[in-house]
Amino acid sequence: MKAELIRKSILFVGMNEEEKLAAYASMDVKEREYGKGETILRGGTKTSCMGMVLSGSVTIESNDMWGNRTILSHVGMGQFFAETYAYLKDTPMLVDVTANEDCRVALLSLEGAKHGEAGAEAWRLKLVSNLLTVATRKNLILSGRSFHTAPKTIRGRVLSYLNSVSLQKKSTEFDIPFDRQQLADYLNLERTALSKELGKMQREGLIKCRKNHFRLIEIGK
Repeated sequence: MKAELIRKSILFVGMNEEEKLAAYASMDVKEREYGKGETILRGGTKTSCMGMVLSGSVTIESNDMWGNRTILSHVGMGQFFAETYAYLKDTPMLVDVTANEDCRVALLSLEGAKHGEAGAEAWRLKLVSNLLTVATRKNLILSGRSFHTAPKTIRGRVLSYLNSVSLQKKSTEFDIPFDRQQLADYLNLERTALSKELGKMQREGLIKCRKNHFRLIEIGK
């Protein structure tokens, strides 16, 4: 089941079955389980493995020595993390990868993809191309966060984030992947200030929310 899920991922797009088997074998796949809040990869360390979430979810976080946390992104089932650090294995990680809930992840070595013989097999070229797609998508996600934290007001940040989720979900009603504290950490806000602003927005008829479920209300409706 694990192997099937991985081979159906974007990493194997464009490969035939023989190529998929060869690429998968090169990755020396290891499956791990983590409890909520457990660190999967720690900032300051190096890794030659990227991760794929098989169940549950993880968060990419910046945690400093003074106890400040900033959530950079949420990684759900079927998505990847640490692919850039795995490819540049001598570069220390600047972020932590933390289990957002009880989860299972697959750790995939990229050594086989990088160090092929001269005249590398077609699957290696396809795998590197697919890795570029994964990294590009991740850059879009991270750049999206910069838009959400750019507004100077709390409301501006909240509206920017909720509008982007609405566009992605193609709905004005949706669940977000963060609890209240995580949303505050993601938007670089204090939790109490965020909760106060969400309350104001509800009273003004802009949104309805309960825990991580939101409904956006268009003005005049």
